[in-house]
Parts: sequence; C-alpha cells; structure tokens
Amino acid sequence: MKRIVILSGVILLVLLIYFYEYTSKDISEGLIKMVDNVTSNVTITIIYDNYEYDEKLKTGFGFSCLVENDDKKILFDTGGDSPTLLGNMEELKMDLKEIDIVFLSHIHGDHTGGLTGVLEKNPDVTIYIPKSFPSNLKNDIKSYGASFVEVDKPTKIFHGVYTTGELGTWIKEQSLIIKTEKSLVVITGCAHPGIVEIVKKAKELTKEDVYLVIGGFHLAGTSDQEIRNIVESFRDLEVKKVAPCHCTGDGAIRAFEEEYGENFIKVGVGKKILI
Repeated sequence: MKRIVILSGVILLVLLIYFYEYTSKDISEGLIKMVDNVTSNVTITIIYDNYEYDEKLKTGFGFSCLVENDDKKILFDTGGDSPTLLGNMEELKMDLKEIDIVFLSHIHGDHTGGLTGVLEKNPDVTIYIPKSFPSNLKNDIKSYGASFVEVDKPTKIFHGVYTTGELGTWIKEQSLIIKTEKSLVVITGCAHPGIVEIVKKAKELTKEDVYLVIGGFHLAGTSDQEIRNIVESFRDLEVKKVAPCHCTGDGAIRAFEEEYGENFIKVGVGKKILI
C-alpha cells in the first residue's frame, strides 16, 4: 500500500511538472486556444488600394479595408492619406462613427496615413497598434482622446477575432485572424515578416485551416522562382482562397491567379467579400 501511495505521488509530481512546462511554453509562445464561437456574417470591403475595382472610387498606394460582422466594425489600416480614405468611405455610404476598432498592421505611411482623418471624425475608437510603434504616434492618438492597445503577443480582440502579435525583426507587423464558419481568414497589411510565415503562424496559433488570405503579400520585385515557391507553399499549407493586392506585385498576382483559378479573388478599391 505504501509503495502504491509513493508511486501515485511520483506520477502526480511528473504530471504537474509536465503541465507547468507545457502551459508555460504555450504562454511564452502566445498560443491562442480557439475555444469561443466563430464570428458570423463577415464582410470585408476594400476601401483603399492601388488597384481599381469600382471606377467611382479613388486609388492610392496603400491599403485599408473595413471588416464587419454582427457585432463590430474594424477598420484595418488607414491607407496613405485621409482625403482618399474618407472620400471612398463616403462614396460607399460608410459611417465613420460606426467604427469600433482601428487595427494598424505596421508603421509605414501607406497604412497609417489616414489615421488622423479617422480620429478627427471619430475619436471614440480603440486602436490596436504594435507595441514597437514610436511614442510620437502614440501621443498623437492620445491627443485626439482615443485609446489604444499595444500588441506584442497574440491577442484576442473579441470573439473569433485575433491578432497574430508582432512578427518580424526589422519591420514589426501584426496581421488579423478571423475565425469564420468557413475556417480562418487572414488579413495582411504588407506581410513584411513573410506571407508564408504569417499563414504558418495563424495555423500554428489556432490549429485551424485557412480559408482566405487577403491583403498585401509584399512580393513586388521578387524573382519568378521565389514566387512559384511561395505559391506552392500556399498549396502545401492548404490555403483555399487568395485575394492578393497592394504590394503583392503584378507578377505574383498573376501567378496566384493561374494557380488558384476560381479560388482566386480579384480585389481592388470597392471590392466586397462576403464570408
């Protein structure tokens, strides 16, 4: 009986040590446990891009899209300038005051240039920014009375919507992960950390398949062979649909279109995707 008690104690101790190491590892790596429900009725509308889709809207070098579901409206990036962003939103009958969250992927001006225009119209937003953002931008946000959340690790924004956390070394960037009924949607600004690495991170964090990757893939000027390797990596990662734009480059966009066929989504300013 004494041996059984001792053996049970040893087993319990081993289990406790394993549990501590495992959970500590999860926390340190920012592992997201996707235990909440999916977010329903997701709509993504491109409102700033250098590619045209709706001729009534203006193009500009940069990226922004509006993500809507039943509960929230997220403005992902703010394009390169306020007049183009706000003008396109007005043309699309979008009310800035209805935006709940602004999500800034990285510090570059073609993704943050329209922020002041947004805050002048609606300071009652919460802005998710990479922690590495400079203090002067954070002070500018405060000056408008808006609040911000500094992101360094994977973070839940609300049910079914997450940030990858800061990725990359020289240029820190976060991407948006949305858990939908069709699996994951990953939205990227410029994919400076590497578009394949971002997709891998989303799958690693969620243990879910990727339904759609949309945004800038940062492949302009990339060699044909490297582009082919990236397209093959998307297939290996079982990404079902792609919607590249902004800094992806014409050659890479054509390569994805040739490979994905009907699962390639042509996007530009004004394109609306219902999920």
